[in-house]
Amino acid sequence: MTAIPRGRTGRAARVTALCTLAVTGVAVLTGCGGGDPDAGTNGVGKLPAAEIQARTRAAASSASAVRLSGTVVTSGRTYTLDMQLKADGGSGSVTSKGATFKLLRVGRQLYLKADADFWNQAGGKGGDGAAATLDGKYVKVPQTDPAYKKFSGFTDKDVLLDGLLTLHGTPATDGHHDDAGTPTIRITGDKGSGGSLDVSLEGTPYPLRLVRGGGAGTLSFSDWGKDFAVTEPAKGETVDYGKQLPTS
Repeated sequence: MTAIPRGRTGRAARVTALCTLAVTGVAVLTGCGGGDPDAGTNGVGKLPAAEIQARTRAAASSASAVRLSGTVVTSGRTYTLDMQLKADGGSGSVTSKGATFKLLRVGRQLYLKADADFWNQAGGKGGDGAAATLDGKYVKVPQTDPAYKKFSGFTDKDVLLDGLLTLHGTPATDGHHDDAGTPTIRITGDKGSGGSLDVSLEGTPYPLRLVRGGGAGTLSFSDWGKDFAVTEPAKGETVDYGKQLPTS
């Protein structure tokens, strides 16, 4: 057995130790680099909460279209929405008190579509016969009818988003989160009591999830900028009820 010179053994040990240290250091540094939640994002996560809110509202306003779904509580009544909205119209479904109806707005003309049970509960004139006539039809909502003001807001992108995307109280950031695989920065009003909003850290800083203050509902936003068609229903599918719809 040939002996290895002591000097060579020492040098080899030192080289091995240095290599091990270098590899370990790289691993540690890599781990630290991956700890920056804003790395590779659109950068809004580093901004003050008020600036994030301003940017996400601007992004929402400039988007050509959006889909929103969830609940809105207003005047003590809960509405479950699934709506697609854009500047010249909107369509989707609304559920309240167990009754579901569809809304369609083309320009300024608003239509409401529901089944016979809905119209029976609404107390339509003509009793069951009227309900059967309106069943499954697009009923024109007169612009002078109280229902027009009440429901057209659910189909108006600017009106609806302007009212929803407002956090009450002092804005603050509440950490980085995730919404269906998309990294977000969360902003809150008065530490959450005034609501919270998750804003996308990928691409345009669109709002993705809103929790309204005071238990006033939770909404998700998607399909930003994705166009969809809003067209007048066929004449055979439309009913002109008159000057005023039954009160629901």
